[in-house]
Amino acid sequence: MKKIKTALTIAGCAAVAMMLQHPAAKAETDSDGFIRIKQGEEQYKNPFGVGVEVATLFGDPSKPGIYVLRIKWPPGIMSKPHKHPEDRHVVVLSGTWYTGTGEAFEPAKAVPLKTGGYMMHPNGKVHWDGTREEGAIIQITGYGPSGNTFSKPDEPQFGKTN
Repeated sequence: MKKIKTALTIAGCAAVAMMLQHPAAKAETDSDGFIRIKQGEEQYKNPFGVGVEVATLFGDPSKPGIYVLRIKWPPGIMSKPHKHPEDRHVVVLSGTWYTGTGEAFEPAKAVPLKTGGYMMHPNGKVHWDGTREEGAIIQITGYGPSGNTFSKPDEPQFGKTN
């Protein structure tokens, strides 16, 4: 049974990576290789089915190399404890994003980061994050290949905070 659950988790991560691998179609690349994506032209997808929307701005998180993701978090939802195989650099673009570390999912103890805030997630370190009363938009930069390993894969990957 554990092998089946592990295979499902790996398959789920692979599916998310496939959904995120293509940059926004409206990206403008000039003859020198500069890429421009105007505000509002990002192409978001809802890979988790809970309202958390993800747009890949650059790269492919499933492959080696730098990637940039922009993520819209709706109000009142947090990811459960999980880790990534690479360092991730996160900047809060709008709203308030709440962060916690460790295996215990305790939204009441989350540390708020307001617009302009920054957090680095070290590879392999367990954390959880999300929003409370307002949504947030964050931008993540990392060096792939990326992935999510949830501490309790048998449980829902997201929880409500409201």
